[in-house]
Amino acid sequence: MQLKVYLAGEIHTDWRGTIVESCKGLDITWLGPVTDHGASDDCGVEIFGAEDKKFWHDRKGALLNAVRIRTGIEQADVLVVCFGEKYKQWNAAFDAGYAAALHKPIIVLHPPEFDHALKEVDAAANAVARTPEEVARALRYVITGKL
Repeated sequence: MQLKVYLAGEIHTDWRGTIVESCKGLDITWLGPVTDHGASDDCGVEIFGAEDKKFWHDRKGALLNAVRIRTGIEQADVLVVCFGEKYKQWNAAFDAGYAAALHKPIIVLHPPEFDHALKEVDAAANAVARTPEEVARALRYVITGKL
């Protein structure tokens, strides 16, 4: 089985790299947002011109990034969404909701201390993982049918 997997969520740790490395040998096409924080924040004004107000600066970037994010989620067979400890990832919750609305399978990745705050996201997911390695094992099982 071949899968397209969208890796959504926090960009401050290397959870994506851990999953990709642990899934070597599997037929997976990886999709995801721009993980260069500066490029993601500034893409709108870099391409379409400067803004005096931070709101419009951020909005230009968010709208342009949404083209990539929505397209990637729509193309994906599975969404993996990670909620990290350093920042609140409101965008990750939005990505999970968008995937749920599209009836995409979702694997959520977060520490146990986020269980209460993410109970609705977890309830919409097909699986809740605690580590990137658990996500990789889940994807390996889905593709191969083997533990």
